[in-house]
Amino acid sequence: MSRLKPTVALAAVLTFVLISFPRAQTAQVNGFDIILRGGLVFDGTGAPGFRADVGIFKGHFAEIGDLRNRRAPIDIDVAGLYVTPGFINLHSHATPAGLSRAENMLTQGVTTEILNADGGGSADLTEQLSRLGSVPLAVNAGACIGFNVIWNEVVGPADRRPTTDDEARMRAKVQAGLEQGAWCVSAGLDYKPAYYARTEEVIRVLNTTRHARTNFTNHDRVTPETGFSSKAGIAETIQIAEAVGMVPVITHIKAAGRSQGTVPEITGMMSAATGRGAYTAADAYPYLAGQTSLAALIVPGWAQDGGRQAMLERFADPALRKKIIAEAEETMTARFGGAAGVYLPDTRQELVDIMREWQVTAGEAVLRLVEERNRTAILRFGIESDLVSVLKHPTTSIACDCGSSQGNATHPRYFGTYPRVLGRYVRESKALTWEDAIRKMTGLPAATIGMIDRGLLAPGMAADVTVFDPATIVDHATFDDPTRPSEGIRHVILNGQLALRDGKATGSGAGHALKRLPGMPSRPMTPAVARRLTLKAAASKALSLDVRQDAAARTATGTFRLTADSVASSFSRTGQSNSTIEMVEPGVLQVADRWASFTGRARLLPSNEPVALTVVVERSDPAKASGATATLFVDGVRRVEITIDPALVDIQPGTVRSKK
Repeated sequence: MSRLKPTVALAAVLTFVLISFPRAQTAQVNGFDIILRGGLVFDGTGAPGFRADVGIFKGHFAEIGDLRNRRAPIDIDVAGLYVTPGFINLHSHATPAGLSRAENMLTQGVTTEILNADGGGSADLTEQLSRLGSVPLAVNAGACIGFNVIWNEVVGPADRRPTTDDEARMRAKVQAGLEQGAWCVSAGLDYKPAYYARTEEVIRVLNTTRHARTNFTNHDRVTPETGFSSKAGIAETIQIAEAVGMVPVITHIKAAGRSQGTVPEITGMMSAATGRGAYTAADAYPYLAGQTSLAALIVPGWAQDGGRQAMLERFADPALRKKIIAEAEETMTARFGGAAGVYLPDTRQELVDIMREWQVTAGEAVLRLVEERNRTAILRFGIESDLVSVLKHPTTSIACDCGSSQGNATHPRYFGTYPRVLGRYVRESKALTWEDAIRKMTGLPAATIGMIDRGLLAPGMAADVTVFDPATIVDHATFDDPTRPSEGIRHVILNGQLALRDGKATGSGAGHALKRLPGMPSRPMTPAVARRLTLKAAASKALSLDVRQDAAARTATGTFRLTADSVASSFSRTGQSNSTIEMVEPGVLQVADRWASFTGRARLLPSNEPVALTVVVERSDPAKASGATATLFVDGVRRVEITIDPALVDIQPGTVRSKK
């Protein structure tokens, strides 16, 4: 990356930082690679659907409207079907092998997965993302940086207090992960050994993350000291994130066991935090049981101190065993309704049946099973009314707590989550509307983790698309048969290529390894109000920017034009002397605090080459000591960064007039 000397006319206004632009073949002007015809389009904003054709070109949405006189090599009639942005799973436990096929996710309509949930995964995201990018991916994949894996690397499996040096090392690892492209800092403070981290220690480890403007997603810590209170665990997640300036994300939000019926109090806490300026979000799956290892949430924390071998040695001590059994049974009663809440999927046995067969108590049965080997358990925790309440909460995204697998799942969420929401909670029970459920799978998770060019269906956005039949979509997987595929997802397009056609995976391998870059903040979705981004009173015609979107408009209006002979090489991909990029059809304008982003269809002049454009404007860039910035992405790749006099940048919601 090099910095060019600005021209005299621009010296007080702009400087350019260029990123090299590889040569590519000249594209067909105004062409399409794919047209989806006659579907009901839901754009991911929560707005009602509208009938339109969707034209896709070079991996991006090009035109949405009446394309009856246009043609494409792939032309699909989707009349009677719903066309939406691809679904985003922001809480993924995908395996590398699973990501190569991902049929269980594609048949749910998922196009993007965010890995390293619950604080796990790799602490070296450069290596992890490089590995992902080196092989064909069936879906897009990004990653969080995991607090748990970092705590375990530095502090180890024992319940001990980290030293000042330990905390500094952990801060450095978190910071490195964010710089390497992490979409969040994830944690599972309910899991050992991160369970041993005190609240103030977590805050100290994360206290340098404010500038990143990302999110802290946590499997809340439910402890005997709080009476196994879900509300207390969620309050801790909010406390940590608020203290370090991150967006709290209550992962697989629930009111479990004795906390059943307290969802109004929990969502009230979320709203109160948002009211204080700490926007708070959540994710949830549509089931009343979770999945984890049998020991993880049942065997008391002190008994797991030091790892599995130390735990087994405590099991062998008669006095300690008696104490562990008593506390394990109290945990099961408080969190899962007792032994009846525990199911062993690998042997398809209820814990109560094992107790009866062995003639032992619940706690003794658990310890014997754990002694044999590490086991997976299905743990029942909730009630339907609570689940409906969390699904309906406006900042709750749908996330499956699953991921791309090779077909070997033990929980039905791996094959059923998204169709279950659409089939059972939208079409059948009408707990959610179509438009809001789709928003919770697309635009909302994208904004929560900071994406700027996915999650919405508009010109310039990456062409990830899910097409489904609203009359038939439903899940079929059960706890006894967890790998039964869902039905109703007809087509999935991934980065402009068909990944699923007529319900069958194509093996396209079109997925990308996605990195979060500066200028991609976690944020609320842009509310349904008028908004505007303007570069005021510029001293030169080199940069012209005035983009507006009315509250009721599907897309923005306005202009963007950048002309500078000195930056011609940053645009040209054909060997011609392109020196201007001009937006010809705006997409959608998103705004947040001192930040805005818009997409659109543009052309390079004088060649008239069509491209997809994304622009991010920072009124106050936290990564810089002073100055505003505008960053241009062309066809999804970061190309130009411009430093702007902050006095010229106007970002606001307000009343505008739209031609749309």
